[in-house]
Amino acid sequence: MPLNIPGTLVPFQLLFNPRVALPNLVVKDIRHLDFAALKKAGYQGAVFDKDNCLTLPHRDELVPELQASGSHATCRKIPKVYPQEAWDDCRKTFGDANVLIVSNSAGTKSDTGGVQAESVQRHLKAPVLFHSTVKPGYACIRGIQRYFGSLRTPIQAEQLIVVGDRIFTDVVMANRMRHLQGSGTSFLQMCLQCAFERGGTVGKERSSDTTPHRSIDGGPLAVWTTGVWQREATVMRWCERKLVEWIGRRLPSENAENMLPFIKSLPVPPPPPKRSWMFWRKP
Repeated sequence: MPLNIPGTLVPFQLLFNPRVALPNLVVKDIRHLDFAALKKAGYQGAVFDKDNCLTLPHRDELVPELQASGSHATCRKIPKVYPQEAWDDCRKTFGDANVLIVSNSAGTKSDTGGVQAESVQRHLKAPVLFHSTVKPGYACIRGIQRYFGSLRTPIQAEQLIVVGDRIFTDVVMANRMRHLQGSGTSFLQMCLQCAFERGGTVGKERSSDTTPHRSIDGGPLAVWTTGVWQREATVMRWCERKLVEWIGRRLPSENAENMLPFIKSLPVPPPPPKRSWMFWRKP
């Protein structure tokens, strides 16, 4: 995978705005999200990362844990107490066109001919964004905004949830979208954010500062999934987790209680039966 320049510049933005790395909602995986409650609260669309959020890294198929019951994936003997229709539930709640896959692999420059993007769309039954600048770049953000703005019923950035497993890409991108919708960004901060990102000009950011907020917190809603389907980038994930904990202690969230209705509690699986080692006993 090529160097993610927008991602490497995030630490500079943290000097001015540490909250850009803080998620609004933290769940283990998307099975813990109550999509109906999110829709009722005013969120009309969703942006999802692919690798280790919906699929295994570098794979295009939905992980069995998120597939509908009765699919071929149930061969992994997942306990029936766990809901496996999370992905279908999301698409039915928001509508297929209102759920967008934004990956730093499928649909990027490295995806020659869009072959992987086509495969992902076929397997996940959701559109994939084609973008030349990887997350969390501003050009990628504008691509997301253009897509949702082109729908029959346009969806504003503050009506979106952004779900992903990485802080420096998915969560930062969601918070950058939120800050573009608001005001109060200093000129120096905007210069640092845009200096090395193609298409991320100060003028374009300032022109969007007058967009009104519509969601309950000025959205989009940044959702961080902490569970991974396959171990990957362990050291970087540990650093991201410690960073979030450190910033969270110094800048506690003011909306934590407002997020509780969006979280579903999964049933606890029954403990495995104890194996008896008494194969026989004397009469």
